[in-house]
Amino acid sequence: MKATLAFCLALAPAGVAHAEEIVLKPLGEARLRYENVDQDELADGAEALTLRVRAGVEAKAGRWSALVEGQGNLAIVDDYFDGLHGAATRPLVGDPDNIALSRAQLRYASPAFALTAGRQRLGFDDERFVGSVGFRQNGQSFDAVRAEITPIKGIKADVAYAWSVRTIWGIDGTGARQQAVSGDNVFANLSAQTPIGKFSTLAYLVDQDEAAMQGFRLSSQSYGVRLDGSQPLGKARVAWQLSYARQSDWHRNPNDYSADYYLADVAVDFGGPRISVGYEILGAGDGRALTSFQTPLATAFKFQGWADKFLTTPPDGVRDLYASAGWSWKAVGAFQAVTLQAIYHDYRSDRASRSYGDELNLLASAKLGKFTGSARYARYRADTLATDTDKYWLQLDWTL
Repeated sequence: MKATLAFCLALAPAGVAHAEEIVLKPLGEARLRYENVDQDELADGAEALTLRVRAGVEAKAGRWSALVEGQGNLAIVDDYFDGLHGAATRPLVGDPDNIALSRAQLRYASPAFALTAGRQRLGFDDERFVGSVGFRQNGQSFDAVRAEITPIKGIKADVAYAWSVRTIWGIDGTGARQQAVSGDNVFANLSAQTPIGKFSTLAYLVDQDEAAMQGFRLSSQSYGVRLDGSQPLGKARVAWQLSYARQSDWHRNPNDYSADYYLADVAVDFGGPRISVGYEILGAGDGRALTSFQTPLATAFKFQGWADKFLTTPPDGVRDLYASAGWSWKAVGAFQAVTLQAIYHDYRSDRASRSYGDELNLLASAKLGKFTGSARYARYRADTLATDTDKYWLQLDWTL
């Protein structure tokens, strides 16, 4: 964090060259969540009732802004293994008690150029490779410098250098679940708007430069392309995503490997009902552990089911064939943004095409004023990977 503050202070004088009116904006949010997990082959189930609070302030003056935000997470009911405390006879719920400086950043933004320096949240594309892990109570942030350049309309370069990743494990993090992981991480994305959607080239260099993190075996370099777009089709709207990336070892990783990533996803929105189908492959390398396609900095909860069986890609990779159906309403009585959704996943290995298992995810959510309530359920049934698991969540969010 010392490096972050030094960088921010170095930039600060340029921002006060001309006196501007300073506008202060308070930041505040809270999340109360109950999570219950029943996992075969563990002696006990898990019950977690946690409260996450974030508070801070943003000051803006012209094109400059400064933001500071702190957060705390409290386990009100802690009958679970949080990865650091509690008995490992209970299922893992990755929300340990924590208090932290979640963001402290200085930003300059003009129509053609933006620079953000300091502790910040990063999200690239759909967060499959780099994200903020927003579902977990502590989240993930980065000590980083990010530049976003738009030289002409429709063309954008987005590049970040991060020297520290602040993990979801918080102040007590240790060993393979550290509070922060240092390294020379580089994330780059060059995109252009085309008639068929946004076409992007990507380069994500992940440097887990600490031996406790799997002996450096999560350091990788991934290069690829992505296309995402949408078009009206009668009264409906069709959206699509296509991605490909090639990953190999990088920096101090002792493994010599390469693996491929594929994604194809199509969704049709009828203005209420919505259906989608997709196929995602995180390819295998040579079958050794951590030679398959890995995404340690992703917002992984968004992908491959909510039961969290694939946070680390198995040695033989994973193929995920999924389909979803849902319905949303702008308003139902006093409630806004009402959503119902069901998703089904069929998982297989990339090598040898063995059945891992299948999963059903269900979601209901609605907003009332500044509050959003949701209920989720995940049902994983194992075949050759992991064990049968049931999870459900009740969550209430409030935003200032």
